[in-house]
Amino acid sequence: MEPFETRHVGPDAAARSTMLQRLGFSDLDALTAAALPAEIAMEGPLDLPAARSEAEVQADLMRMAQTNQPGRAMIGLGYYGTLTPAVIRRNILENPAWYTAYTPYQPEISQGRLEMLLTFQTMIADLTGLPAAGASLLDEGTAVAEAVGVARRRQRSGSVVVVDAGILPQSLAVLRTRALALGVEIVASADPVQAVTEHDAFAVVVQTPATDGTIRSVEELSALATRAHDQGALVIAAADLLALTVMPAPATWGADIVVGSTQRFGVPLFYGGPHAAYIAVGPGMERQLPGRLVGLSQDRHGTPALRLALQTREQHIRREKATSNICTAQVLLAIVAAAYAIYHGPGGLRGIAHDIATATRRLAAALHAAGYTLASETFFDTVTVSTPDGAAQIVERARENGVHLRFVDPDHVGISVGEDTSETDLATVATAFGATLTHDEYGAWGQPERPQDYLSHPVFHRYHSETEMMRYLRALAARDFALDQGMIPLGSCTMKLNPAAALETISYPGFANLHPFVPIHDAQGYAALITGLEAQLAAITGYDAVSLQPNAGSQGEFAGLMAVRSYHHAQGHPERVVCLIPASAHGTNAASAAMAGMEVAVVKTADDGAIDFDDLSAQVSRYADRLAVIMITYPSTHGVYESRVRELCALVHDAGGQVYVDGANLNALMGLAQPGRFGADVSHLNLHKTFAIPHGGGGPGVGPVAVREHLAPYLPNHPLVADAGPVTSYGPVSAAPYGSAGILSISYAFIALMGPELRHASQGAVLAANYVASRLRERYPILYAGENGLVAHECLVDLRPLTKRTGVSVDDVAKRLIDYGFHAPTMSFPVAGTLMVEPTESESLAELDRFCEAMLSIADEAERVAAGEWPTDDNPLHNAPHTLAEVTGDAWDHPYPRSLAAHPAGLALGAVSTGARDRYWPAVGRIDGVFGDRNLVCSCPPLEDYR
Repeated sequence: MEPFETRHVGPDAAARSTMLQRLGFSDLDALTAAALPAEIAMEGPLDLPAARSEAEVQADLMRMAQTNQPGRAMIGLGYYGTLTPAVIRRNILENPAWYTAYTPYQPEISQGRLEMLLTFQTMIADLTGLPAAGASLLDEGTAVAEAVGVARRRQRSGSVVVVDAGILPQSLAVLRTRALALGVEIVASADPVQAVTEHDAFAVVVQTPATDGTIRSVEELSALATRAHDQGALVIAAADLLALTVMPAPATWGADIVVGSTQRFGVPLFYGGPHAAYIAVGPGMERQLPGRLVGLSQDRHGTPALRLALQTREQHIRREKATSNICTAQVLLAIVAAAYAIYHGPGGLRGIAHDIATATRRLAAALHAAGYTLASETFFDTVTVSTPDGAAQIVERARENGVHLRFVDPDHVGISVGEDTSETDLATVATAFGATLTHDEYGAWGQPERPQDYLSHPVFHRYHSETEMMRYLRALAARDFALDQGMIPLGSCTMKLNPAAALETISYPGFANLHPFVPIHDAQGYAALITGLEAQLAAITGYDAVSLQPNAGSQGEFAGLMAVRSYHHAQGHPERVVCLIPASAHGTNAASAAMAGMEVAVVKTADDGAIDFDDLSAQVSRYADRLAVIMITYPSTHGVYESRVRELCALVHDAGGQVYVDGANLNALMGLAQPGRFGADVSHLNLHKTFAIPHGGGGPGVGPVAVREHLAPYLPNHPLVADAGPVTSYGPVSAAPYGSAGILSISYAFIALMGPELRHASQGAVLAANYVASRLRERYPILYAGENGLVAHECLVDLRPLTKRTGVSVDDVAKRLIDYGFHAPTMSFPVAGTLMVEPTESESLAELDRFCEAMLSIADEAERVAAGEWPTDDNPLHNAPHTLAEVTGDAWDHPYPRSLAAHPAGLALGAVSTGARDRYWPAVGRIDGVFGDRNLVCSCPPLEDYR
């Protein structure tokens, strides 16, 4: 069998030779030697085992999975056993049309996933009773923290957050981490009503049901909300979504913001993640929402169309004043949760909730009859049982018979019933307590049963048969453009191959069904996977220690900056709070710095696109005694290897600061240079980019943080898993101890499949970017290049001269590329009026040429506009993209032919001349974003309004 490298790297030997010949180099080593500064180049190969075959790597991971002991997860704490319908697993989780899509920044080619996200928002809004919900957050713990951030921005005054003592422990720990850097005091209290009265609170957080399973009455919750509102505080409810199908919506008793997890809507446990969290807010708070919001607008034909609303990529505009640093959400998992609600409908969800509650009451009756005392007589799916000095023995007896219970303390055991709990499991638990299961029931919800007045939209009632559901998911996928359709040349986003052999591993039962809080001896497979991946990443980056906990690049940034903050505090320098950030940096950098309590100072860009060293030196001198860190991206966001990076590191170190290298562009360094060896102290990495985890339409992501030895004591830890991090840490940044552990096997497999030949992936990315730059220079300026006229892994195509000469805008070119069968590159970032193109190593020469030819053809079309052949407001670029309905309609009054609109590249449109029959057609025309913001609709209108 051919080595995996030949499957992953797109151009074969002959194609590479053609590309190198055009660039004037004899081989890849000569090219990268000319592009990469010699002072940072690695001298030997990566210290990784030799590349292995797909079968060998899968067998290795299968052995790891089999050493885990999932049993039946009845631990609870926000994670529950679920059943993923096969139609959803097969048609979403295992379907590249869904998992290889990018974030829907180009809405015309994202209507399918946007519709599912709008359905997700509608589901959340309906069940919480609040008018606006976001399109997913990273996990429940960070959702609680984000909700507190919303309350802080909304209320302005107050410095205390009162937290119900019943909150999930991991949520409280994440909230404490966030509060550390922001000067917010967290007060946990068993009597939040009294605590709100005694403190200057701007928010109160209540968990419902509580961690021990207790459900407060509506009267108690209403009294809490009234007292909080009287004191000028907002009420945040962390609510179990499935419980809300049978219990009153939090909005009815006064909650202003509701957050939680949607994991139990059909998403596997995955050892803690990835899982989609949710957030919903009351009237007037839509613009304060963190993350993303899908809204309804219209296209140029007046057809209703969906797009991201309000704060899309707002970090690049507001930077440190952004509502959050979130860039990657949990789109794929939110889509699964929405599909689960669609497939089951309100009646099915209610039935599942009733079954769980009945099973819990039966178990409670058996324990009560056996003489045990329960923490509460009102509960939904969780009971906490008093077991004086007997908890350890009971938990161990259940474990020996295949059931994991929660060891609360020596005197208490927690039991949580999930959708997958069987009659045998219930009997096993009862037996572990020395009780006998019967059909008797004990306990109650403690709240009136909710009327079935939710999820009334037709989408939740139409697709309950597998045939209808399959066709619905297929129809939605057809409206989207993903890697299964063609190239996605987005700069700094690395849309490379997501190898199926690596993706298959996440479904191995030992990986998919393990609870994150099982005893460590029942998670030995994950321990081996995590240790192995940390070692791989350390070897690649040259750092000394790695934490896999951050479940997005944004969280990795925050974790790294918190490590820097902690280090300075430990050294007796809490005054070091200034973070230098180049003007070209990723927008999330500034937002993350603000979250870590730092002051942002911007470093100018020189004329050649590099960091302005005169300004840098001046800033370092100005802030010398207060300098905490500089955050740079390497290679830079301008697509070049800056030659003075070692000098930069030395300058900052001499002033007492640390150096943070944003690892978003590490795919241009693997095997070529190591940040940990050329002067950096800390980096985050994007496994969902560089290391082959798919983007999933905007998540899941993994953003590990890697550090030098002196920062290792300040990597994140976890309150429930001692091995998850150092005791000297500031705390966790994610709810689960290892973040999105369920997808780590993808990156482990990718690295094992490539081995030291990861160098060839980096070289392939550099080759592809320079080849594209070389071809496009015929018609477009390439804005920046290194000392030898070479770019790194991406290039900035400058459209400003074209726009000035022809009136054709960046938007026009981006949307016209859709007609040619491409996702647009990154628009107007980091420089307005440019396209940032990153072709990656996985695209073939034929696909690269197809893209270049499309761009050159677009330049020709622009010249025809400039020549007056077509009006500036009625030409193929201004009107792009063209829909099938438009080009096949009876009316056609444009000055260019239908054939040019429909098939601008001719009939041989595909990369292998597959013909026009394979052309991708966008579902809608160009969308009016301003209309959508002025007329905000962010839950499902009647389906016929946008079909």
